[in-house]
Amino acid sequence: MIEGVRLKNLRVIPDERGRLMEILRADDELFEKFGQVYMTTAYPGVVKAWHYHKKQDDNMAVVKGMMKIALYDGRKGSPTYGEVNEFFLGEHKPSLLQIPKMVYHGFKCISQEEAIVINIPTETYNYKNPDEYRVDPYKNDISYDWKLKEG
Repeated sequence: MIEGVRLKNLRVIPDERGRLMEILRADDELFEKFGQVYMTTAYPGVVKAWHYHKKQDDNMAVVKGMMKIALYDGRKGSPTYGEVNEFFLGEHKPSLLQIPKMVYHGFKCISQEEAIVINIPTETYNYKNPDEYRVDPYKNDISYDWKLKEG
């Protein structure tokens, strides 16, 4: 696994009224600090990639549908430099994925319906000077293919 990436399996507590799932708690081992909470979505087959942050860590959980989340360690000097990780998260695998700053990441909706991601970054979004550094999803130096791997 890429250095600094952490995965927490989430517990779903169902009863006759519905279900509850805690995503991130202030007393969790991987909790750093709170910046904000936001939701983002992707329609089936849509890729939203690649980007990284210089200041914030992300804490992502897919709460509806399924996402393929890919990470690339482009940090020179990292013991996992050049490594790619792939995670399948969502309704069938409820987990929280912590992505450290400077690690490229992106996702693709792999469910038949819109997928919803909740992100809890460690910093608030700065509208005037966003901490987002983007790379084209397909034309880049990252050795990763977003296509379906059949077989």
